[in-house]
Amino acid sequence: MGNVFGRKSRPSRVTEQDKAILQLKQQRDKLKQYQKRITLQLEKERLLAKQLLKDGRKEKALLLLKKKRYQDQLLEKTENQISNLERMVQDIEFMQIEMKVIEGLKVGNDCLKSMHEIMSIEDVERILDETQESIEYQRQIDEMLVGALTQEDEDAVLAELEAITQGEDVALPEVPTEPIPEVPEAAKAEPEKRQAKDKSDREMLAA
Repeated sequence: MGNVFGRKSRPSRVTEQDKAILQLKQQRDKLKQYQKRITLQLEKERLLAKQLLKDGRKEKALLLLKKKRYQDQLLEKTENQISNLERMVQDIEFMQIEMKVIEGLKVGNDCLKSMHEIMSIEDVERILDETQESIEYQRQIDEMLVGALTQEDEDAVLAELEAITQGEDVALPEVPTEPIPEVPEAAKAEPEKRQAKDKSDREMLAA
């Protein structure tokens, strides 16, 4: 119970403009109800005047038509008042929208000011210069790499890039699994015999 009575009431979100719009709409609805009621009444009086003329009561019918004419004028005024109320409601609603837009612009302007305070023009120029230097350095590296690679290397790089892009592994030559055949002893001795023969020939030529 203590929590219920001690709970703070939330602030109402209904503004004075909302209240004014509600009152104007209520007045408009009342005028429309009055307009509808008078219209039905006028239709009945028109039929009554027609019947009076049939009955030969011309004076009574004339008096009834004069009353109807007066009420027609009231209906016209009522229609103008309804139009004025609706126009006023639209003006207030549009003004509310404009106020929200202005508030949003104010918040955005304050945000931009705070961001400008954090990053000055000098900081922006320094970052742009550093970025340009990095781009130029990377361009020089690219030019050096392009000059160091042959056309065959370029084709291999492009093929590897294509394989990576497609999520496939680059095809590499398979490592042989068969044992390397042993060199026969005679084949191993052949170079030694050839070297000995060449040495003997040089000595004979020298003598």
